[in-house]
Amino acid sequence: MTTVRQLLDQKGRNIWSIHPDATVFDAVAKMADKDIGSLVVMEGEELVGIITERDYARNVVLKGKTSPATPVRDIMERHVVIAQPEQSVDQCMAVMSEKRVRHLPVFEGNKPIGIVSIGDLVKSIIGDQKFVIVQLEQYIHGERAIVDG
Repeated sequence: MTTVRQLLDQKGRNIWSIHPDATVFDAVAKMADKDIGSLVVMEGEELVGIITERDYARNVVLKGKTSPATPVRDIMERHVVIAQPEQSVDQCMAVMSEKRVRHLPVFEGNKPIGIVSIGDLVKSIIGDQKFVIVQLEQYIHGERAIVDG
């Protein structure tokens, strides 16, 4: 079973953050520049929230606010669900489904070490399933060779 630590080792440990006093415009620009869907909101070394593209769409665009005039703290999610590096990909998928989130910052103690998205988890699960299928096919073909021989 693949762990979050193994997944981060494969995909990289970049974790992009923004200050809660930054504007939503700056947050969206940073997400676009880094080609990511979320930023952790950090005040110094402390995690205070997360902002996602979904937060922007629902809390700025649909409410008639302007992104240059709205601080991140006004729309960020304050109750951040996090993952631990030793959790399995399956456990994280279950948490994401239950909590209805698409991004999990990964913390080791109080230190952020990466972030995983639902896309990262799905890709990992599909990769694990493909590996199992190949192994099963090799086993089946190997057994046939013995039976046929």
